[in-house]
Amino acid sequence: MFKHILIPTDGSPLSTTAVQKAMQLARDAGAKVTVVTVVEPFHVFSMDNAQIADTRSAYEQHARQAAERCLEDARRQAEAFGVPCEIMHLEQDLPYKAIMETATAKGCDLIAMASHGRRGAAALLLGSETAKVLTHSSIPVLVYR
Repeated sequence: MFKHILIPTDGSPLSTTAVQKAMQLARDAGAKVTVVTVVEPFHVFSMDNAQIADTRSAYEQHARQAAERCLEDARRQAEAFGVPCEIMHLEQDLPYKAIMETATAKGCDLIAMASHGRRGAAALLLGSETAKVLTHSSIPVLVYR
């Protein structure tokens, strides 16, 4: 079955549920996991509410703390399920590319992710990261709803 599962997360409620379900799958398959969160760098001109309301330093601090919380939650779940887990916090303008590049670099044979996360108005205009991963991935993608 699967040996190494990449689990992207943004800490949203649906993404948190997807992490838990993917951890169960990894446990049942005897697979290891890499959990990744991808934060977009601060942009002066942005459609993301967090970037509009914050200064660069406040945005970066908030993004780092949110990523740390979300990754620590995933690490605890992996421990509870007895799943070997690596965590990664990346910064990239195109999160879907970072997800796919990480899957390739780590030799993952499955990407397991939520159907959508919290992306605000940008998601409506640009499309979800999950849809982009589904469109461009050369490895299987399991989408949790």
